[in-house]
Amino acid sequence: MAQLLPLDPDQLLSTTRSVRKRLDLERPVPLEVLRESLEVALQAPSGSNKQGWHWIVVTDAAKRKIVAGHYARSFDLYRNSAGYAANHSSDDAGREATQKRVASSAEYLAEVMAEVPVLVIGAIETGTEELPAGNQAGLWGSLLPAAWSLQLALRARGLGSAWTTLHLRYESEVAEALGIPPTVRQGVLLPVAYTKGTDFKPAPRQPLDEVLHVDGW
Repeated sequence: MAQLLPLDPDQLLSTTRSVRKRLDLERPVPLEVLRESLEVALQAPSGSNKQGWHWIVVTDAAKRKIVAGHYARSFDLYRNSAGYAANHSSDDAGREATQKRVASSAEYLAEVMAEVPVLVIGAIETGTEELPAGNQAGLWGSLLPAAWSLQLALRARGLGSAWTTLHLRYESEVAEALGIPPTVRQGVLLPVAYTKGTDFKPAPRQPLDEVLHVDGW
C-alpha cells in the first residue's frame, strides 16, 4: 500500500487542487498506485447502485499523444471564447490575478498534456449511443463523484490531477483511438502525475453567504 500523506479529512478535501504546473512529468507513476486509488474511488455512490462506470487508464506514449492532440485542438477554440478564464474582467484585483494564474496554468497543461505520465478517462455505460434527453444529473451523478474520489485518493498518495473536459469536443475521435464502445460515454479526463511538493493550500472562494440559501432562494 502506498504511503499516505498526514492529512485529516478536511485538509484533504480543501487542498485537493487542479494541479498543472506542479505535475512531475519525469517521475513514473506505478500502475499499482492507480489501481489502489481506483479501488477507493469505486466506493463512491451511483444511481440504483448500478456502478456503470469505466476507467480508461492511458499510459502508452503514442495514445497519450493522440488524446493530447485532441485536447490541444479544443483548448485553442476555448482560449478564444468568452468562457476562458483570462477573458473575464473583474473589479476585484485579487480575483483578476487569480483568473490570470488559472489561464496561465491551463495553457501550460495544454502544451504538456502528452508528457503527463498517465491520463485517466472516466466514462459511464449509457446503454445507447445517444445521451438521455432532459436533465442528465442522474447519469453524470453516477460517475463524477467517483472521479472526485479518485482525485482525493491520488492527492492522499502524493499525486496530482486536474479536472478537464475539453477533449469531449472530440469524444468520438478519442473513443475510436482507444477502442471505447459507442454506448460508453466519457465524462472527465484526469491528467495524473506525482506532484512537485505536497504543500497545497485551500484556494480563494467567494464568501459562503453569497451562495447560501436556507429554506428557499
